[in-house]
Amino acid sequence: MSSDPAPPQSPDEAAALQAAGASHARLSFPEVLTLADVLQARLWKIAVAESCTGGLLAASLTELPGSSAWFERGFVTYSNEAKIEQLGVAPQILAEHGAVSEQVARQMATGVLAAAQQANVAVSITGIAGPGGAVPGKPVGTVCFGFAQRGPDGLLVCASTRHFDGDRAAVRAASVQYVLRTLALFSAQR
Repeated sequence: MSSDPAPPQSPDEAAALQAAGASHARLSFPEVLTLADVLQARLWKIAVAESCTGGLLAASLTELPGSSAWFERGFVTYSNEAKIEQLGVAPQILAEHGAVSEQVARQMATGVLAAAQQANVAVSITGIAGPGGAVPGKPVGTVCFGFAQRGPDGLLVCASTRHFDGDRAAVRAASVQYVLRTLALFSAQR
């Protein structure tokens, strides 16, 4: 993803923005519209925890007018201490697997739902946006994601790892875009 201006929005996206009362607004990530529709149709709220994206996901979600109907809260847990204190990530998991791991991403996502009782679904992002920070087996651009959803039988939790090319801004933007697309599918199927 480059730092070029956002492409023109499709007629459907423009109509949705106009219906939301933002006819002159341009969303940084138009995929927010799809996710908002899914969450609103289910009367669900979302909460997020971010590390390498530093609040970019929460900012993207709340860029859409009316997002308070489906956005509960966001945590920026950049340090390991913040992950432990705010989300209940186990220090031993951090020590064994490192902050950029699916194990930590899962615990971050479940920690969000523990802290945000009104939320039905949560996502976490932890990764190496660069330019430094790479370690053996985890190059710059490695990002782990955790997804958690409340269900009748408890929590459904999954995690994934992706590798994104580009500079710091590109890795962060690609991470947010991946989450928005994945969350819309994840939430729509449940």
